[in-house]
Amino acid sequence: MGWIGWTAVSLILLGVLGLVAFRHALQTNAVAVLNGGDKLLNGGDSAIRQVAAAQFGPDPAQKLEMFLPQGTNGPLPVVLFIHGGSWASGDPRDYRFIARTLCAQGYAVVLAGYRLYPQARFPAMLEDGASALRWVHDNGAKHGGDPARIALMGHSAGAYNVAMLTLDPQWLKSAGLDDRAIRGTVALAGPFDFFPFDTDATINSFGSAPDPALTQPINFVRRVTPPMLLVTGDADTRVKPRNSKALAQRLTAAGVPNTPVLLEGVTHEGIIMQFARPFSRDRRTLDTVLPFLAKVTAPASVAVHRQDR
Repeated sequence: MGWIGWTAVSLILLGVLGLVAFRHALQTNAVAVLNGGDKLLNGGDSAIRQVAAAQFGPDPAQKLEMFLPQGTNGPLPVVLFIHGGSWASGDPRDYRFIARTLCAQGYAVVLAGYRLYPQARFPAMLEDGASALRWVHDNGAKHGGDPARIALMGHSAGAYNVAMLTLDPQWLKSAGLDDRAIRGTVALAGPFDFFPFDTDATINSFGSAPDPALTQPINFVRRVTPPMLLVTGDADTRVKPRNSKALAQRLTAAGVPNTPVLLEGVTHEGIIMQFARPFSRDRRTLDTVLPFLAKVTAPASVAVHRQDR
């Protein structure tokens, strides 16, 4: 075989090895691959700057990162994002594509982690979410955020976490906060009404709870609740759309401002993928989330004016 032949074979082998490595990366940490692709297509992280990295507890998972748009000092409205992963996996740094996307819209973004199974079970994820919010409330201003304009956002297990922080007042109270600490909540493809527990994820994280009813967001709907945006896809087979529908019905019955959105043909993963390039070309999720965030995090005078109209 000549030099050209060996070169062709080498290129084929490299391509195969590259494909195998890519598939392995997708299987082990698909979100990290998504984040890496978004970073590459954005030309790196030059448009954002990390202004803080902190631990809010002794466990390595009790950590957060805060980002601002490059060249901006604030104060900016803050989006505190909590990741998914079946309460058993996930790392805030793999969700920096959320920061790239939302910082470009004028937000300070905090990516927060929480203790995971098997090291922790319910209610650890809620205790940690409240602690992360406490950190933002106490420290956000000195890093360019406006602690009076904080919205929560989460996907999947993270959507459960932010929903419970919004609906069940005990978690904010335990951190020395109240409902005024949250301007609004975006819950993407979240499980809100999933008892009896019938999956490994729910059995592992909630099966030992003394009273399962106290683990369900749908059981904590009350009138004094910040506005909620519930977004799900009708092609979601992991967390059924009925979760968002049922919670929206309860919220409406209680007089709580809420916006349920069902996206045609969007899967469980597809909702979060639409925050990263190249998938953000489908703007349906962003075109739903961004107006909601703008409304709930508007300065008080603007928010009152809009409400009066």
